[in-house]
Amino acid sequence: MKPDPRKKKVCNFCADKVILIDFKDAQKLRRYLTDRGKILPRRITGTCAYHQRNLASAIKLSRQVALIPYIMEG
Repeated sequence: MKPDPRKKKVCNFCADKVILIDFKDAQKLRRYLTDRGKILPRRITGTCAYHQRNLASAIKLSRQVALIPYIMEG
């Protein structure tokens, strides 16, 4: 059997030792959205389950206070 050639993705938040994801940092949160405005899943971004839940909550809160649009026009 051959080893899997895909590289294991590392959670960026764990690597940076981030405890709380700031909802006011819209530029960082936009990296985890598609061009349509949907939240990217864990398997694509590589975030751990704990930070993915916090990330989704931060994105939703950021949308409510109008820092990020719900739908991006394309």
